[in-house]
Amino acid sequence: MERRIGLVVNPVAGLGGAVGLKGTDRKAEEALALGAKERAHSRAVAFLRALGEDATVLTAAGRMGDAACEEAGVSSLVVYAPREPTTAEDTTAAARALAEAGVDLLVFVGGDGTAADVARGLDGTGVPALGVPAGVKMYSAAFADTPEAAAIVARTFDATQAREVLDIDEDAFRRGELRVALRGALRVPTHARVQAGKVAGEDDEVEVETLARAVAESLEPGHTYVLGAGTTMHEVKRALGVAGTMLGLDVVWIDEEGKPHLLVADARERDLLELPQGLEVVVSPIGAQGFFLGRGNLPLTPAVLARLAIPSDVRVVATPWKLLMTPALKVDTGDAALDARFPPFIPVLTGHGQTKMMRIAR
Repeated sequence: MERRIGLVVNPVAGLGGAVGLKGTDRKAEEALALGAKERAHSRAVAFLRALGEDATVLTAAGRMGDAACEEAGVSSLVVYAPREPTTAEDTTAAARALAEAGVDLLVFVGGDGTAADVARGLDGTGVPALGVPAGVKMYSAAFADTPEAAAIVARTFDATQAREVLDIDEDAFRRGELRVALRGALRVPTHARVQAGKVAGEDDEVEVETLARAVAESLEPGHTYVLGAGTTMHEVKRALGVAGTMLGLDVVWIDEEGKPHLLVADARERDLLELPQGLEVVVSPIGAQGFFLGRGNLPLTPAVLARLAIPSDVRVVATPWKLLMTPALKVDTGDAALDARFPPFIPVLTGHGQTKMMRIAR
C-alpha cells in the first residue's frame, strides 16, 4: 500500500555543529559567517533517494522540502509556503498543514528543536512522526539512526508509540551546562532502526572518575589526541589536568615526559584540518543510543575523519554501566563509505586494563 509521506526540512538544522556552536538556535547567521555548510538539505535528499517510489510525498516549498525533492528526482505536492528566512513557527505551521492534508507519516529533518516544533504542530492530530537526524544533538527518541534507516522505517513500520521530545537550553549548553527539558511528545514508529533516548544515571557518575584516570594514563607520549564532547570525556580532561570544555572537542598533546598540553580548546572542523597529520580521537558513546560519531562530536566531519587510520586511530571509552544500557554502538558520519570502514566489532576501554568488544550496528 502506497503511503502518503509528509516532509518538513529545517534548513538551518546542524549548521552550528562543525563550527563549534553546539547548536543553531539564534546562531544561524553566525554559523554561516564561520563557514558552516548546510547539513539538513543533503540529509533530506539521502532520505528521499532511499525512500523509492512506493510513497506519495507532500511537503513545504523551497528549502523546507520541495528543493530536496527536486534534487532527489522525487515528485511532490507542496501544501505550505514558508516565509523567508524560515522560522520555528514555519516548521510548526508546515507540520499542521501536512497533518490536515492527510499524511500517514510526517518525516522531519533536523534536531531536537525541530522535533519540538513539529510536536506543537501535530498536537491532537494523531499523525505519527519520524526524525531524520540532521541537528547538532538528537536526545529525543524520535529519530531514525540515519537518513537511509528513516526510509526503511517509513516504508515498513506497522505500529507507533508515544515518545518524549527532549531539548536543551542551547545558551546554557554553550556555557558548559547541560539542562535537558521535556518539550512535548510525538507518536513515533516502533522499529529497531529508531534510536533510543539519551540515558544518564547515578551509577554512571560513580564509575566515570575511575574510567577517566584509566583513559588519561593510557595516552601515549609524543601523540596528539582529539578528546570528544560529553560528561565522560570532560572527566578525562579533568584527570589530565587540562582546561578543556565539557561540550566541545579539545586537542591535547602528550610530551615525551608524559605531560599533557592543551593545543586547541573547543576545536572546530577548521582547527582540526589545520593540524598536522597524526591525530588520534578519543570519544565516548551517548548512553543507550550508542552513537560515538555523528552526534555531539560534529567537528569530526568526514573530511577530518578521512585523515585517520580507521579504526586504529579512534578510541572509544565508556563505563560498564553505560555499556550495560547500550545494546550496540553506532556511527553516522554522513559519509556511508567512511562509516563502512569501521569493523563489525570495536574494543571499548572500560577501566584500567579492561576492554569490552562492542558490536557496531548497521
